[in-house]
Amino acid sequence: MEKKMVMEWARLLMNYKFALDEVETKLTILNEELQFVQHYNPIEHLKTRIKTPESISEKLLRKGLEVTTANAIAHIRDIAGVRVTCSFSADVYHVYEMISRQSDVQVLEVKDYIQNPKPNGYQSLHVIIQIPVFLSDRIEHVNVEIQLRTVAMDFWASLEHKIYYQFHEDMPESIREQLKDTAHMIASLDQRMMGLNEEVKRLANPLSGLLRS
Repeated sequence: MEKKMVMEWARLLMNYKFALDEVETKLTILNEELQFVQHYNPIEHLKTRIKTPESISEKLLRKGLEVTTANAIAHIRDIAGVRVTCSFSADVYHVYEMISRQSDVQVLEVKDYIQNPKPNGYQSLHVIIQIPVFLSDRIEHVNVEIQLRTVAMDFWASLEHKIYYQFHEDMPESIREQLKDTAHMIASLDQRMMGLNEEVKRLANPLSGLLRS
C-alpha cells in the first residue's frame, strides 16, 4: 500500500476514533448524571470498537465496490461502533431517547431487534447516529453505530457468536432451534426482571402509586 493511501486510511480511522470518544463521553456523562440525580445508572457496560482496514476492505468488496476511503465513508455506516449494555430493556430505550435528543446528534437509522427479533432470536436496538468532530481546520460529520441491549441479550449474543463461528454456515438445525428457544427464554427473563424491578421501586416509594392515582 502506497504511503499516501496509508495516510488516508490512518486519517479516516482517526476521525472515527474521535467520534467514538465523543459518543463514549456523552453516554458516560448521562450515566453519571442519572447516578447522581436518581441514584440509578442504566448503563452497566460500554465497549467501543473500530473496524480494521482489512475488515472495511472485505465489506466493500462484498458490496461490489472499489476499496477507497470515499466508498468506506459513503457505504459503511458501522466503521465505528459502541455497544451499550443496560440492566433492563426499558433502560435501552431510555438511553436511546436521551442520546437522540442531544442537539448535535443526528439519528440516521434505527433497527429495533428487540420488538422485532432477527430470525435466529437475536435482540438488540441498533442506531446509526452522525455527530460532528471538530478538527483544527474543519468539521467532519462522522457516523457511529450504537448497539443497545440488556445484560441477558448480550450474554446470548456473545455465546451465539462463538457457536456460529464453530460451524459457520453449517450450523445444525437442532442447534439453531435451541439457540432461538434460548433467546425466547432470555426475553421472558428480561421482562420478568423488569417487572420485579418496578415492584421493588413501588415498594420502596409507596407514595408514588398514590401520586399517580
